[in-house]
Amino acid sequence: MYELFEHTADLGLRVRAADLDTLFAEAAACLFAAVVEDIGTVEPRTQVTVELAGTDREFLLFDWLRDLLLKSDEDHMVFGRFEVRVRDDGLTGTAWGEPFDPARHMLAHEVKAITYHELKVVRDGDGWLAEVIVDI
Repeated sequence: MYELFEHTADLGLRVRAADLDTLFAEAAACLFAAVVEDIGTVEPRTQVTVELAGTDREFLLFDWLRDLLLKSDEDHMVFGRFEVRVRDDGLTGTAWGEPFDPARHMLAHEVKAITYHELKVVRDGDGWLAEVIVDI
């Protein structure tokens, strides 16, 4: 489950999930739900794999989302489906998407950057909570 929340001139992403793999996948979905008006319009035509090393969960989440945003900007792509495997020493994530098509993909926000401001990944009851502020 994810939601967007207002944060001064920025936008916040809040994600809850039962496990870290789902949390990171949902965070990516939340990011692209902020970019594309209807993430359901994105077809899984192209696969992108991201490998990251690290032990800090917040930095891993930051790097995962930053890499997806960079790939989106560089290749003019939007993503709509995600799978992530978080390990003690890093993560492997896969995103599926397609080239941005203005006839089918209405833009909601221009996300310029992922920020470290108030970034968190914490245990929350029986599951996990992540919050990320993005610069729009």
